[in-house]
Amino acid sequence: MKTTLSWLKQHLETDADLATLTRTLTMFGLEVDNIEDRGAALAPFKVAYVVSAEQHPNADKLKLCKVDTGSETIQVVCGAPNARAGLKVVFAPSGSTIPRTGLVLKPSEIRGVKSNGMMCSAYEMGLSEDHEGIIELPAEAPVGEPFAAVLGLDDPLLDIKITPNRADCLGVRGIARDLAAAGLGTLKPLAVEKIPGRFPSPVKIHIAGEALKDCPMFVGRVIRGVRNGPSPAWLQERLTSIGLRPISALVDITNYMTFDVNRPLHVFDVAKVKGDLTVHPAKGGETLLALNGKEYALEPGMVAISDASGVVSLGGVMGGETTGCDEGTVDVLIEAALFDPTRTAETGRRLSVQSDARYRFERGVDPAFVRDGIEIATKLVLELCGGEPGEVTVTGAEPHWQRTVTLRPERVETLGAVTVPDQDIARILSHLGCSVAKASDHFAVSLPSWRADIEGEADLVEEVLRLHGYDHIPAVPLRPVGALPGQAVDANQRRAGLVRRTLAERGLHEAVTYSFMSSALFGIGNAGLFGTADASLAVANPISSDLDVMRPSILPNLLTAAQRNADRGYGDAALFELGPQYRDDTPEGQALVAAGIRHGRTARKLWRNAGAPVDAFDAKADALAALAAAGAPVENLQVTADPPGWYHPGRGGSIRLGPKTVLAHFGEIHPRLVTALGLKGPAVGFEVYLDAVPPVKAQKGRPLLKLSPFQPIERDFAFLVDQTVPAEAVLRAARGADKKLVTEVRLFDVYTGQGVPEGKKSLALTVTLQPVEATLTDEAIEAVSKTIVAQVTKLTGAVLRG
Repeated sequence: MKTTLSWLKQHLETDADLATLTRTLTMFGLEVDNIEDRGAALAPFKVAYVVSAEQHPNADKLKLCKVDTGSETIQVVCGAPNARAGLKVVFAPSGSTIPRTGLVLKPSEIRGVKSNGMMCSAYEMGLSEDHEGIIELPAEAPVGEPFAAVLGLDDPLLDIKITPNRADCLGVRGIARDLAAAGLGTLKPLAVEKIPGRFPSPVKIHIAGEALKDCPMFVGRVIRGVRNGPSPAWLQERLTSIGLRPISALVDITNYMTFDVNRPLHVFDVAKVKGDLTVHPAKGGETLLALNGKEYALEPGMVAISDASGVVSLGGVMGGETTGCDEGTVDVLIEAALFDPTRTAETGRRLSVQSDARYRFERGVDPAFVRDGIEIATKLVLELCGGEPGEVTVTGAEPHWQRTVTLRPERVETLGAVTVPDQDIARILSHLGCSVAKASDHFAVSLPSWRADIEGEADLVEEVLRLHGYDHIPAVPLRPVGALPGQAVDANQRRAGLVRRTLAERGLHEAVTYSFMSSALFGIGNAGLFGTADASLAVANPISSDLDVMRPSILPNLLTAAQRNADRGYGDAALFELGPQYRDDTPEGQALVAAGIRHGRTARKLWRNAGAPVDAFDAKADALAALAAAGAPVENLQVTADPPGWYHPGRGGSIRLGPKTVLAHFGEIHPRLVTALGLKGPAVGFEVYLDAVPPVKAQKGRPLLKLSPFQPIERDFAFLVDQTVPAEAVLRAARGADKKLVTEVRLFDVYTGQGVPEGKKSLALTVTLQPVEATLTDEAIEAVSKTIVAQVTKLTGAVLRG
């Protein structure tokens, strides 16, 4: 919502300066987004007097002028046809910048004659498109003064953000009303003169019964014998100041009423209206050639206004071109109506039509201002265009808007923490337009017609606090001074964030996919690529035909995303998502899962590293890293070779805590699925079930860091073990041989072949021993080594390789 300071003061009697007004507006909720000082760019340009204007000695179309600038008389060469002696003009001195062109003036020589400065046209000053001659200022304009002040062009422009609930402030008067209620002046009375009609209306207006809910009231008035020429300068200046283009007096009046008092209007050329007007719901299929030059196809239910020829206007949104006013208009019908906000918003969205009328009707206009609005518009038309007014035609009735709300004064303090005296409460509400009656322990507040957003007592408290000043609300600490705040989130609540960060640190990019997928991936009844989903996961009303099943696994969505990336030239994908997946439609059937996939190669090809294809161990490492971040006891986990069917049967596994609790699945994606999805090369994935990870035990603080001053020792062991024994079992046995000294066990070689018996494999381990009390002697190292060998042999049947 834009307004100039002078326009605001047409409604507000105030001595407050611009800074005070803008600060107050922002503080009570009407934020001033921008203040444009329109006079700043025009400051160098002064009022000057043309002392003489003689023919240029070397050019027929140029004149040699002597110009009094107020401080000196200088010579200016001018080519304007209206340049003459005795004229008051706008003078641009050397060094100034012309607003329209950006030209910086310099002393010059034109056809052999020196010229200093320039006398400007309205086009050059950016005021209009008129460049036929220089600006002619009033004879009383003071020479030497800034011309912007003389023409009122130094009026600041305010751009105010209006929240959706404050429809009453979409007019300048509404903003002035709030400022008056805040104590920054007095709201001037609005003169509404009832103008008697001199003849019956030749155009009847009907509202179809089914349209009454969308257009409860329609008021019209015919004025005949008008002259629709250009509007006067003051009206054009008002409109251009807020970015509107003046069109004609009749159209400019409707635009002025829209922004001045928030009363959208429309004008019909009576000569172009065929018969009476009827407001009715569109049947669908009708068309309207609108005032913006576009043709719209109406849908059923839209509020249409029709005459005998068809639809001529779209109620609350935009008028039609066929009945629009032009310079030849003699008889005009002014329309002031009420249109349903919801219906207006739906119509505007469906047709993608933006208009000032729609913007106001969909937020709600004053239902009690329809008659007054048409009377004010009638007076303006008669003053600016002349004519003879007809009788006002009212169809429908003003809807019931009267409401009374009880306000207990103590609620201002209990809800807002501010004590406001009763007389101030009554004053603020009265200035807002409310009728306030004081009872023994409460106020009975009758709300004004323009404040449909006030619904209850809390809203009235907000109005009092807003206009009393939010800065009066004391700052109160949320906790006692000196008390330490409790922990906002515990370790279990941080789990998802830690897992997300860990996977990102490992080079995976986070994806956000739909919670749905195609039944071609997980079938209902018939198996999809990845198997069959529970019948309860079928979506009854899918947003798309290929998103008709709640996802039983996140992996298919990630693989589909990898396929789309590969189609666009990004073949090496590393994606993860943290979110829910579904077993059935019960709350217990939903699980929080961290899933990820890798596709292609582990790194780009370089001269020293060609990169290797991704494999199941990459996915296993990702899964274990996520589990560690979630607080799972990684050293106590077991890996079993029983992943779901979408993994390669021999290159995948499950990570368990005990025999029953599955924490994760990982492995290479089944080649059949990779091929079916159009991926080239191997793809691996993992799924970590965060809800299955045991809760992290509460800790009072981080454990102390214990660093040993003694050097660690590494010893290598090679064991022969049955091929059916997992390497993890051997590592766990070695790790548990001496929990004080053994700090790390790593598998660095797996060998089968010559020298190894059939059915056996050789596993080579590096064991790190970290003494904490004293340097280990050879005897102590030998004893620990024997313990390790004995423990591995006992638990896995392995023997030390000789």
